[in-house]
Amino acid sequence: MELTVIVPARNEEDCLGACLDSLVPQSEEGWMLGRDWELLVVDDHSTDRTREIATGHSGVTVLSAPTPEKGWTGKANAVWAAAREAQGKWLLFTDADTVHEPGDLRRALHEAEKHEVAMLSYSPRQIVTGFWQRALMPLVFSELALAYPPAKVSDPESRVAAANGQFLLVRRDAYFQIGGHEAVAKSILEDVDLAYTVKRRKLGLRFRYAPDALSTRMYRSFGQMCEGWRKNLALLFSNTLTTAAWKVLDVLLLCGLPVLAWYFRWPLSPAMPWLTARLLILLIWLRTLVRFYRRVMKSNFPLGDCLLSVFALPLFIWLLWRSWFDHYVTKRVVWKGREYAGGTW
Repeated sequence: MELTVIVPARNEEDCLGACLDSLVPQSEEGWMLGRDWELLVVDDHSTDRTREIATGHSGVTVLSAPTPEKGWTGKANAVWAAAREAQGKWLLFTDADTVHEPGDLRRALHEAEKHEVAMLSYSPRQIVTGFWQRALMPLVFSELALAYPPAKVSDPESRVAAANGQFLLVRRDAYFQIGGHEAVAKSILEDVDLAYTVKRRKLGLRFRYAPDALSTRMYRSFGQMCEGWRKNLALLFSNTLTTAAWKVLDVLLLCGLPVLAWYFRWPLSPAMPWLTARLLILLIWLRTLVRFYRRVMKSNFPLGDCLLSVFALPLFIWLLWRSWFDHYVTKRVVWKGREYAGGTW
């Protein structure tokens, strides 16, 4: 069998149907017929209609995740159980909130084989709704793009490694060679940890932004978005507080300089130096603004969302600080009703 697609699902009734609707029809694509691939959904102790939705799709095998043992995250536990049942030469781990473009499975396999890598990961096109998602998500993803440049991640000579668990394709033999999800059982960022291991073993890693392959709506509410980033930010950025400090500086410059220019007084000097000082302040402000938006545009979000991002700076600062506090002070993070030890990477 060529491919096994594994979808972990815990209370995903809002999005699982769309995910499976995009995956199931891919069996109709040329080579991918009959037993060439399988689609496994792992019901991770859902209390909503997740299992009902999964069983309602033909061609889907529904598994039940075992109760996580101490030290295991829920997702790692669910996908590890499915991986041991999988028959495919390649394993694709993809989240229930993803929607796949027609043919993306076939193209991904071709891309991985063409570049001779054991792991291929895509960063999906992000679907955002509401003011705060539109404003905050470009800020986060621009920082991710700068911390984990895809070119460096894909460069075997670079030590930078990253992956996105929303689309993680790995060759079966390599997956079990590195210990699979059992080796990262306690990691909250299991996708990134697997990528580091693959790269350290020199098995071949490729990572890119892939709006041509799939899209995702990561969060369904403001509260879920904040909980999700509180869980991840301190682990994604090793210099979390430094990043927060730079964002504080952005706020001070972007908000403070116009105020300073407006109220600037030089009563004992001629009018021209006073005016020159105000113009200088405004030029510094304009340069700061341009630098800020150049950075945010690396997020791959639409221009309109990037323009809104300046209003989310205080929220981003708070999330950075709170994520650091949760991981390294209280050492406790919560996600989908489960509590995990902070600082795990």
